[in-house]
Amino acid sequence: MKAGIIVPQGWTGEFAGWEPRAAWERSVAVAWQAEQLGFESVWAFDHFHTTPQPTDELTFESFTLLTALSQRTERVRLGQIVLCAGYRNSALVAKMVSTLDVLSGGRVELGIGAGWKRDEWEAYGYGFPATRDRLDGLHDALEVITRMLGPGRAAYQGEHGEVRDAINEPKGVQQPRPPIMVGGNGRERTWRLAARYADELNLDAMAPDDLQEALDVIGSRCDEIGRDPASLRVSLHVWWQQHPAAGTARVELLQRVASLGIARVMTLVRDSVETDEALESFAADCRSAGVELA
Repeated sequence: MKAGIIVPQGWTGEFAGWEPRAAWERSVAVAWQAEQLGFESVWAFDHFHTTPQPTDELTFESFTLLTALSQRTERVRLGQIVLCAGYRNSALVAKMVSTLDVLSGGRVELGIGAGWKRDEWEAYGYGFPATRDRLDGLHDALEVITRMLGPGRAAYQGEHGEVRDAINEPKGVQQPRPPIMVGGNGRERTWRLAARYADELNLDAMAPDDLQEALDVIGSRCDEIGRDPASLRVSLHVWWQQHPAAGTARVELLQRVASLGIARVMTLVRDSVETDEALESFAADCRSAGVELA
């Protein structure tokens, strides 16, 4: 199992009271430290307001943040955990991902989901469609994006997205395309979309006790379309509130998750905003648990 670090960007209120430039420099420092400690990837949330309640504190936008971090790092994979499909035109997302893949030297992961944070949707003028409509939008976004990242010009007509003879050049560095990671815990729609379109399914804050059953269902979603379940990686976003104390408890959590076949975990080590020791401690626990660090 591998491990990735979500960089501080303000969404959990960790930059409350910070000056924007100082906050940016801390985000860079955490990303650089994650790379030096051997973590496999660096991630950003795709949110506009703080959580759980929106406050007048800074939250950096994910694409801009990752683009800048791509120029301050050399090895780590880069991605959102996960993009909200409704926040941006999906053809433009494909164009941005392709460009960022070039700028980063082929290190981009495209994480995408249906979205859920109602206050952001409404505040930014997106409305807040019903769950079914948001999932329909995710389906159309995946159709558009996979066609935009595929060979030639892209064409698709859907209720929530379309492209007409669209040119996407350059398409990026990675072949056949940057990996696609669908995020979410929806068994009926989200996991079927992941089985159909994605290289990876990211489970969100799922308790270890529930993982085995989830993996069985995910395997069945692949079986439905004749896909080898082993070809769909499964990862886990461990929310910062789920972290047990450093040491034995955290090592045991990581070992248990790894034993189930989870390909990687991603997490915000929230104390990393204040001290370098937080990531150093997490890296030590990862090594003790047998997590693969570079």
